[in-house]
Amino acid sequence: MKKLDIYDQECTIVTVFDPSYPEYLKTIPDPPYALYMEGDVSLIHTPLSISVVGTRKPSSYAFPAMKSILIPLIRSGFTIVSGMAQGIDQLAHKLAAEYNGKTIAVLGSGFEHIYPKNNPFLYDTLIREHLVVSEYPPDCPPKKYHFPERNRLIAGLTPSTFVIEARLRSGTLITVDQALEQGKDVYALPGPAGHVTSEGCHKMINEGAKLVHTHHDILEDWLEKFE
Repeated sequence: MKKLDIYDQECTIVTVFDPSYPEYLKTIPDPPYALYMEGDVSLIHTPLSISVVGTRKPSSYAFPAMKSILIPLIRSGFTIVSGMAQGIDQLAHKLAAEYNGKTIAVLGSGFEHIYPKNNPFLYDTLIREHLVVSEYPPDCPPKKYHFPERNRLIAGLTPSTFVIEARLRSGTLITVDQALEQGKDVYALPGPAGHVTSEGCHKMINEGAKLVHTHHDILEDWLEKFE
């Protein structure tokens, strides 16, 4: 494990050969050789965690629905992992921060090129009180292909992925495919009939994703798995 100073922020670097490299990532196909981290690096080893993903343009249904499920999970000690994208990702990070939980943001760029740039205050909160992770060196700008690559880490850092809203052709489905390839559980929130932003979730449920009505659906699954 090494530490660098970047813009007065301490950056921790851990390689796949380091004992402190996260165990969950060691088991995925093509684990990153190195991880760059800013913030509370102890969070990378949190066993009680869940990835939360979804559309960048959520409907008015999404936020109250995800809030009713995520807040009890956060209060139960779940660390929320997401990608800091606009929409569902940022809402998930904000809920964890607002309700005294913990969250990990996985970037598709280096720390000197924060993307998206729409919420610098959220990023500041994350590096001060939570954790930001990237497989890209600090001076690496975002590239289009980075984000599908980044998605395997969002899925890989936790035992399960929860999809809030997704269209049929959503990039969120890449994360779901990565989670399934890694042998992880996938949960999906059903939406109102006819909502295009929930069509992807409905397709996942039809294909075997676990339907989530309340936080109990996830908690009970965890209790059965780890008791």
